[in-house]
Amino acid sequence: MTFPRKKISIKKKTSSVRRPHKSEDAASAAATKPERAQKVLAQGGFGSRREIEKWIEEGRVQINGKVAVLGDLISPGDKVIVDGKQVTATRLEPQKHRYLMYHKPLGEVCTRSDPEGRRTVFESLPQLRNTRWVGVGRLDLNTSGLMIFTTDGDLANKLMHPSREIEREYAVRVLGTVTDEQMAALSTGVMLEDGMAKFDQIIDAGGEGANHWYHVVLREGRNREVRRLWESQGLKVSRLQRVRYGSVQLPRSLRPGKFQDLTPQEIKALQGSV
Repeated sequence: MTFPRKKISIKKKTSSVRRPHKSEDAASAAATKPERAQKVLAQGGFGSRREIEKWIEEGRVQINGKVAVLGDLISPGDKVIVDGKQVTATRLEPQKHRYLMYHKPLGEVCTRSDPEGRRTVFESLPQLRNTRWVGVGRLDLNTSGLMIFTTDGDLANKLMHPSREIEREYAVRVLGTVTDEQMAALSTGVMLEDGMAKFDQIIDAGGEGANHWYHVVLREGRNREVRRLWESQGLKVSRLQRVRYGSVQLPRSLRPGKFQDLTPQEIKALQGSV
């Protein structure tokens, strides 16, 4: 008597060892690659590259016991001192950056501390470890609206650099009647104490009575430039709010004194603009 043979399936043993992805190899290589001191410290949230370059020129940065000079590199394991304090190793490592928008209310200052005891914008932001927030473009005490904050000092510096010509849009309430001649002057350019200035775009946004709203766009961020342009025509700004910086717009749902993280799409658009 013969019996039917059973088919025996043999499973091949697969290795459970996970091979590193190419992107992980690249990240690992980047983590061990020496980088310029100003770039490493900017990525660590100390400030913009331009600020740190000034610190280096002033002798405020040391690498392995020697005063740093422009062009010096920082490698993993280096001992770095800024203003007499040693920088922790984790702060020198490549960081996963964070990006958010903040609706600045009237009455807040954009410095980290204020000798007059006024509230600063940084008091409303979430606390960080081993890094710090860098603000993109300041607003004066009596101006409200959109501010962008990030731990990516390198991106912040690029967004503020005049050569990038990033658009800033403001909603302005002007007291008094604006003539066609004044509008033409503001569009073609007027001489201020620090040089020529103009609006790239002026949009009539309506209004009633003595106050009238306009939206204006310009591509630089000189001190009080929007107010000074209107004042050059004998006009007074009664309210000023920044509503857009580059591709990021202030949403109506974001109330004064509140913040929200930028979406991946907003971050990608900002990075692409520089």
